[in-house]
Amino acid sequence: MPGNLKIAVLYEPSDNTTPPEPTDRVRHKERRRPGRRRWRGPERRQKIDREQVADALRANGYDASLYELRDESALLGLAKTKTDLVVNMVEAYAGDDSREAHVAAFLDLLEMRYTGAGPQALFLAQDKALSKKIFDFHGIRTPRFASSYRGKLDHVDDLEFPLMVKPASEDGSVGIDAGAVVRSLRDLMERVAMIQEKFDSAALIEEFIEGREIYVGVLGNDKPVALPVVELDLSKLPDGMPKIAGTEVKWDKRTAAYEVTRSAGAKGLDADVTRHLQEIAVQVYTALKLRDYGRVDMRLTPDGRIYVIEANPNPWLAPEAELAIAAGLAGRTYVQLIGQIVELALARYAA
Repeated sequence: MPGNLKIAVLYEPSDNTTPPEPTDRVRHKERRRPGRRRWRGPERRQKIDREQVADALRANGYDASLYELRDESALLGLAKTKTDLVVNMVEAYAGDDSREAHVAAFLDLLEMRYTGAGPQALFLAQDKALSKKIFDFHGIRTPRFASSYRGKLDHVDDLEFPLMVKPASEDGSVGIDAGAVVRSLRDLMERVAMIQEKFDSAALIEEFIEGREIYVGVLGNDKPVALPVVELDLSKLPDGMPKIAGTEVKWDKRTAAYEVTRSAGAKGLDADVTRHLQEIAVQVYTALKLRDYGRVDMRLTPDGRIYVIEANPNPWLAPEAELAIAAGLAGRTYVQLIGQIVELALARYAA
């Protein structure tokens, strides 16, 4: 019975930037979540997120509690927690988002059951250049790209302006704003230098795809199923502003871009196009070894071509998030969505 199962909601504090050990690599410390639509301030936002998930777990009949991964003692303390399942909401460790996969790997070492992606999928999805190579191997269309770090080119396709320049290992639109779309060699070089300096990250340079911003959530494991298509409507952005989901759209509530953009069920899509979007989302989900739940971000051009931009393991789990919107379009309540994610994880471990 659900009431007999103890579930811990694992999260990291937004103000934790103290590394557990010395490191000579400076990482970007700003907290964010893929697909996040409304800024509440990092600490309050995270608090609301985790409490909403815990409340939904209790509504499903589970004995839910919160577990804060604040420091090394809390990490080691996981081994002593008596919980049947962990809802893994961790996106970083000690303020370092490159260690998100390490937390999942540590849970594996402890032989603890947890929801969402394993360390392999988290590594693959975080490295956007590597993800794009995997997409190409599987015949999944993605924008042509190049990757550059400190003058070294890791990969170079034949590219044409305009180009999109962003950090190769960040998410949640970090490092992406109106200036991310460049139309000249000089602007390209300046943007690449800024990315490398500010984020200590390789710059991902990809052809900018004009089109609709599409999100497709996927649930499942052996036979993953795509949810209804959601669109972030960028059609009302101010004149001259590139139609991208940058920080002005996702984070800065002082901007006009923030006020005129919303995510909702995609309208006016042909049934064949909808089915193709969902099929591609499942292909991406499977190729990157995502588990339980995920979200795939795509661009749909005016002539019907579909480009995969990136995949998001363990996407934002708030009621206003795109995954919950899609679940609602499929007839699931928020409580049912959280319950299904738990059931998928438990079934995976049982198998």
